[in-house]
Amino acid sequence: MMRTTAKLWIYLLMMTAIIACLPQKNERKKLKSVHVIPQPAELSQSSGTFVLNQTTQWVTQNEVTASLVKFFSKKLKESTGFDLKTTKNEPSSNFISLNINTSMPGGKEAYALSVTKDFIYISGGSEQGVFYGLQTLLQLLPPDIESPKVVNKTGWNVPVIEIKDHPRFKWRGMHLDVCRHFVPVENIKKHLDMMAMFKLNTFHWHLTEDQAWRIEIKKYPKLTEVGAIRTEGEGHEYSGFYTQEDIKEIVDYAAERFITVVPEIELPGHALAALAAYPEYSCTGGPFEVRNVWGVEPDVYCAGNDETFQFLEDVINEVVALFPSPYFHIGGDECPKQRWEKCRQCQQRMRQEGLKDEHELQSYFIKRIEKVLVAHEKKMIGWDEILEGGLAESAAVMSWRGEDGGIEAASQGHDVVMTPGNWCYLDHYQGDYRVEPVAIGGYTTLEESYNYEPVPSELGEEKAHHVLGTQGNVWTEYMYTPELVEYRVYPRLIALAEVNWTQKEKKDYNSFVNRLDRIFPRLDLYDINYHIPLPEGPVNKLVFIDNARVEFSNTRNYPMVYTTDGSEPNKESDLYKDALIFANNKTIKIATLLPHGKLSKVRSIELVKTQKISAKDPVTSKEGLAEQYADTTFVSVAGIDKVNEWKERDGAVENRGANYRETDYKQPSSHLFTGYLNIEEDGIYEFQTNLDQFYLAGRLLIDNDGEVKRFSRNNSTIALAKGKHPVKLVYLNNIIGGWPQAWNGPKVQFRKLGDKQFTQVTNEMYSF
Repeated sequence: MMRTTAKLWIYLLMMTAIIACLPQKNERKKLKSVHVIPQPAELSQSSGTFVLNQTTQWVTQNEVTASLVKFFSKKLKESTGFDLKTTKNEPSSNFISLNINTSMPGGKEAYALSVTKDFIYISGGSEQGVFYGLQTLLQLLPPDIESPKVVNKTGWNVPVIEIKDHPRFKWRGMHLDVCRHFVPVENIKKHLDMMAMFKLNTFHWHLTEDQAWRIEIKKYPKLTEVGAIRTEGEGHEYSGFYTQEDIKEIVDYAAERFITVVPEIELPGHALAALAAYPEYSCTGGPFEVRNVWGVEPDVYCAGNDETFQFLEDVINEVVALFPSPYFHIGGDECPKQRWEKCRQCQQRMRQEGLKDEHELQSYFIKRIEKVLVAHEKKMIGWDEILEGGLAESAAVMSWRGEDGGIEAASQGHDVVMTPGNWCYLDHYQGDYRVEPVAIGGYTTLEESYNYEPVPSELGEEKAHHVLGTQGNVWTEYMYTPELVEYRVYPRLIALAEVNWTQKEKKDYNSFVNRLDRIFPRLDLYDINYHIPLPEGPVNKLVFIDNARVEFSNTRNYPMVYTTDGSEPNKESDLYKDALIFANNKTIKIATLLPHGKLSKVRSIELVKTQKISAKDPVTSKEGLAEQYADTTFVSVAGIDKVNEWKERDGAVENRGANYRETDYKQPSSHLFTGYLNIEEDGIYEFQTNLDQFYLAGRLLIDNDGEVKRFSRNNSTIALAKGKHPVKLVYLNNIIGGWPQAWNGPKVQFRKLGDKQFTQVTNEMYSF
């Protein structure tokens, strides 16, 4: 009997031990609560938590980790109110120990994080590795840890967990163009905070352009006195630049977060702002004005003038003193050659140096600048055009025009940063152009950015190590405010952060989105204006005859909430589930709902019951439209009332913009087109246009007055009977938001409701 009882006890003890080792329901819940971005290389979790409280102590053995303690203690105090003490001797429990292990696998950025119920150990391959371990620790704490003010709560809990982690790539970056639109120092710091949170380590700062020179150069003060100011097409001045003290502040702020700031000084092209200040370094001698439209400028630095190189060497001397980065970006992209082709000095340079064409002249220019950088112990990096005519010996390449440039450079033994537009350009649309703020074009979703693979399959293993990593490129032509920059950048930059850090086999988009949804509350605490997919579907004004059937979707399949009583939707409003059908006039207000309760911008859709508009029966004899025009232009349609005398001609409207030259935006004009548009069958039609105003069937159907018309805005619908309907087109050749209307020409497109494709209205469809 005793022997049987003993066996039973042994059995029960064994079963208890086995059960303790099995994942329990509560433990599985805790596993789901771990939402770290980027995804670590190794992660295992157990039950239980470490509780951070006012008696928790830091344990640090040297001054290196002590500096990290100071940084993170300040951050923790802001949100928790805890003023954590530091000791060199481990207490029995309730401590966070920081250590450096230079032999740690994965290199200096690697870290290991061990959380038990009693203490936390963080070790890193260097101070930087420990920093990343602490960033992960912050993500394991509740989101309120990011609060800039004290949050009174009882549980600052960290799950019991083991993490071993290291980055896949060396260059994990964000590029920011501050020339098209200026980004203040405080807003740049917000980006650096986000970069640190997601373990990005390179800030590529695009400081000079045709549209502005943004960095103070003391030897050449006119670079900012003249080059930092442009007169916009609307007539107002736009300006801003960084003093050298501002630069130092940003560089120091970044360094504290282990972010290297790489300056970009554009050459030999994209230099009009500099040439406006110092025209003697051009091929023609000017005079010039800072460019107030986007696109590529033909006036570039003169490659035949030795004084040009002295000027650039002087600039570089001041810039390198401000940036400890080992890299210096020289641009090198989109340099038109027409000025060099006609420049006596440039042609003489080509003969002297035995250069066969202007592409080799560009290579000469860049190699000469490379020598200046090498003397400063800097590595040159540039866009993939620097391959043209032969690549400078020590140069690295950023491959932006697809991947071919990067493949070519890596095959030659050069380091490359892969940043092709299809995946890495964060100025692209990320939703329907009809509802999103105007963008430069393109369409790059969060999933596409996440799924980018920086190492092309064409590179063999022996060359793959030349791929340093990737970065998100932020060109700000159509980012008119710092808030709009954030809207374009996040969360796609976070996706690229995981591309850069996480091992390829560990990546999973569905897991990423799940973790991202839990990260958004942290971004809210930084007041980041991240993109929430807008409800897509109908245009803002939708007419119907019998019943209106409206359907909505969004690019990430989030739930949507709506109202029909005129009130603003909130998270308790009706949940959109299926197509909505209405028999009478109605206004729908709808927004996308994130898991933590935050809403997107509200869309308002007006449903209007109507009848088909009968066609007219005019006598017309000419194709196209009658045109009235004047050799002046206005920012607003109201200005055309000031025209005293219109000129007249028969208007060939179709493809008016196709034959325009790049400089035609400088020739002001205003146009009124009138006549008739032939509709081939009864139906409800959606129209879109880049016109300032479009009248159809006697009503103002689309009003784009005062808007940036890079792409069609304010689409609208109308019910039309078969036949001819009167039209009026108001077209002002103006510049709004940096986009010249002349580059498009007047265009009208339509589609029958329900069709996918738009049809361009041609001259044959018009008559007068």
